[in-house]
Amino acid sequence: MQLLDTAFGATVDWSRAQFALTAIYHWLFVPLTLGLSFLVAFMETRYVRTGDEFWKRTARFWMRLFGINFAIGVATGLILEFEFGTNWSNYSYFVGDIFGAPLAIEGIMAFFMESTFIAVMFFGWDKVSKGFHLTATWLTAVGANLSALWILVANAWMQYPAGMRFNPETARNEMVDFWNVLFSPVAMNKFFHTVTSGFVLAAVFVVGVSAWYLLRGREREMACKSIRMASVFGLISAICVIWTGDGSAVRVAEYQPMKLAAMEDLRNGQTRAPLTIVPGIRVPGMLSVLAHHSADAYVVGIDDLIDGNPEQGILSGDEKIARGRQAIETFAAFKAAQKENDVAAADSIARLFDPATEEGRAFRDDYFRYFGYGYLASPEETIPNVPLVFWSFRVMVGLGMWFAVLFVWMLVLEKRQTLGRKRWPLHLALWSILLVYVASQAGWIVAEVGRQPWTIQDLLPTVAAVSRIDAASVQVTFWIFAVLFTTLLIAEIGIMTKQIRKGPAD
Repeated sequence: MQLLDTAFGATVDWSRAQFALTAIYHWLFVPLTLGLSFLVAFMETRYVRTGDEFWKRTARFWMRLFGINFAIGVATGLILEFEFGTNWSNYSYFVGDIFGAPLAIEGIMAFFMESTFIAVMFFGWDKVSKGFHLTATWLTAVGANLSALWILVANAWMQYPAGMRFNPETARNEMVDFWNVLFSPVAMNKFFHTVTSGFVLAAVFVVGVSAWYLLRGREREMACKSIRMASVFGLISAICVIWTGDGSAVRVAEYQPMKLAAMEDLRNGQTRAPLTIVPGIRVPGMLSVLAHHSADAYVVGIDDLIDGNPEQGILSGDEKIARGRQAIETFAAFKAAQKENDVAAADSIARLFDPATEEGRAFRDDYFRYFGYGYLASPEETIPNVPLVFWSFRVMVGLGMWFAVLFVWMLVLEKRQTLGRKRWPLHLALWSILLVYVASQAGWIVAEVGRQPWTIQDLLPTVAAVSRIDAASVQVTFWIFAVLFTTLLIAEIGIMTKQIRKGPAD
C-alpha cells in the first residue's frame, strides 16, 4: 500500500468532488424512501383494519410515488459504493476488513429483504391475502431502514473508529469487536438522527403534495387525512431529531472537536461558551450546555486545536503531526526489519501495535491515534471550510424548527376543519418540500465537510486515501455522472409530477 505520496492534489480534489456529487444526488432519494415506506405501511394498516377502500386507494397512490423514488435511489447508491474501489482504493485497502462488513450485511440482509418484498408490495394487490400483502409492505419499510442502518454504521465508524486494531503484517486495520462497531455511541446516534430526519422529509413531502391538491380543489378527503397522518408522523419524528441532535452535539464535542468549533466558528475556546444564533446574536453559555450539558464546561476552539492548550490537555497540531510521523516511521521500521529478516526487531516493533500489551496500549494512546496527522504538511490542513459548515448548520436547525411548527399548524387547521379556507398556509406547505430537501443536504454538509480532511477521523486523511489514478480520468467520470444524475433527477421529477397530477387511481 502506497500512502506516503501526497502529490495527487488534483486527483484528491476531483475524487472528493465526484464522491460529493454522487452522495448529494443519492441523498435526494434516500430520505423520502425511508419515511414514505412507513407512511404507506400505516395507511395500508388502516385499510386492513377498517376494510375502507379509501385507505387502499390512498396507500396505492403514495406507494406509486415511493416506487418511482426507490428505483432511482438504488441506481445512485450502487455507483456510490463502487467509488470506494475506483477512487479510494488506498482507503478500501487500509480499512476494508472493517468498512466492508456493514456494507456486505446491508447487501445480503437488508437490500435483498426489501427487494424481495417490494415485488409483493407493488404487484400482489388482489393476488395475495390482505394480511400477507400488509406484511410485505411493512417488511419493505423495515428493510429500507435496515439498509440505512448498515450504511450509517459504516459512516459512523469513519467519524469514530472503534472496535479495531492495526495489523502491521498486512498494513490494514482489522475488526476485533463487531458489536463495538455496531453499537458505538456515534453509530446509534447517527442512525436514529438520520432516519428520523428522513421521516420528517417524507412527512413534509406528503403534507406539501396534499396541500397542492387542496389548492386545486381536488381529492379533499385524501389530502386532509394524509396531512393529518403525515403531520403526526412528522411531529413525532421532529421531536426525535431534536433529541438525537442533542446527542450528536455531545458526541461531536467529544470525538470531533474541530467540527464543533467550525459549526460555531469558535476561534478561541472558553468556558460558558455562547451559542451563535446568527452573527451578532448569541445565547451565553448555551454552547457549553449543548456540548457538555454544563454551562461551566470548556468548549474547545479552533486555535486550541492548532496551537495547543496545555491547561486543557490539548496537544498542538504540530505535536500531533510529529507523533503521527513517529507512528508512520515505526511502521516503516517494522517493514524494514521484515525485509532484512530481522525477526527479533520485527517482533519487538510488532508489540507496539498490539493493544493487548502494555507497551502497545501506550503506543496507541500516545502515537498511533495520531497516525493520520503524519501525512499532513501543516496543522491548518485540519481546519474544514468554516463558513460552509457554520451556515449549513444554521440552515439545518432553522428549517428543522420550521417543519415542527408546520406540522403543528397543519394539525390545528385540520382539527378545526379549516384546511383550504386560506390559501397561503397551503402555499407555505407546498414550498416546504423544497426547503426540507435543502435542510437535508445541509445536514450532510455539516457531517461530512465538518470532518475534513479526514476519511477516517485522525487515522487517514484524504490525501492518503485516494487511488493512484490520473486526475483527468476522474474529471471525465465526474462530468459523466453529473449529466447522468441530473438526467435521472429531471426524469424522476417529471414522472412524479405526472403521477401527482393524475392522482389516485379508482
